Amino acid sequence: MGRRVLTPDDSETSLVKRGFHVKNDAAREMLETIGRNFLTGFGHAVEAGSADALPALLERVPIRFRGFAYEGAAMGFTMVDALTFARSRRLRGFLTGPGDDHVYMAYIGVGWAMARLPRFRWPKLRLDPLLQWFVLDGYGFHQAYFRTDRYVRKHYREPLFPWPADDPYGYAGRALDQGIGRALWFVGGTDPDVVATVIEGFPAVRRPDLYSGAGLAATYAGGADEDELRGFWKRAGRHRPQVAQGCAFAAEARRRSGLEVPHTEVATQVFCDMSPDRAAQICIDAMPGRGEKATGESQGTQLPFEQWRRRIADEFVSLGRC
Repeated sequence: MGRRVLTPDDSETSLVKRGFHVKNDAAREMLETIGRNFLTGFGHAVEAGSADALPALLERVPIRFRGFAYEGAAMGFTMVDALTFARSRRLRGFLTGPGDDHVYMAYIGVGWAMARLPRFRWPKLRLDPLLQWFVLDGYGFHQAYFRTDRYVRKHYREPLFPWPADDPYGYAGRALDQGIGRALWFVGGTDPDVVATVIEGFPAVRRPDLYSGAGLAATYAGGADEDELRGFWKRAGRHRPQVAQGCAFAAEARRRSGLEVPHTEVATQVFCDMSPDRAAQICIDAMPGRGEKATGESQGTQLPFEQWRRRIADEFVSLGRC
């Protein structure tokens, strides 16, 4: 499967082509660099064919952008497996090998691939039952990024999303919204006022998950200075616990992969009033045990993944951070 055939063109990452807000040249260049490095990871995965070759290839990507390259690699392996009927062989090797430290971003990359594949070619492999919802985060991000008019401006929401099969609480829509919220940081060009205004145009019931996703992106991707982040925090109002929760997720993703960068600490100080390491530890301490089961029936409120998110948000409230 040729790299040039499968890999999207760099022009797809242009904010102007996408019709996204351009705050300034620095923010535009940063977001477009993220896109280019995502495509670098995708291309290496398609070309290499084996997960073992990836670390050496992606080591050349700057630390700030390397997680996005791993995200792209996960999409690449998923696509090649699907188009060659390889029964997720390459993706499985990636997730259990070099992609393990980057599992959050890798699962998001799987969601990107699912957004571009027919359903009968979606990967069929056992995923972590707690972290699998990041796949839908990736799917939601993709749709908001590439189908912005429908998913962002017209507020479209997928009815009865068919994945995963064991979703008796209909939580998929909320996981998709978390990815859409993350994409809004890109759609809004890292301009907190623009992002908050877009979120506030959505139905109220969707805003907590959108703010959570935006808080994650503001922390992981960056692009806003301390004053701008404080402005976003003020605009979030009663959704500050969700912003802090998303921020903590981002801190943990960077900690686990060893890709800590200065802008992460700026965000965790503003949103969580603590260091990235402490915010990441709150994530770890709040993580449900593998044997925990859902105990509620409304919108997946007690689904283990949602329990995790709520515990993190509640911890920041109890600490007086929100």
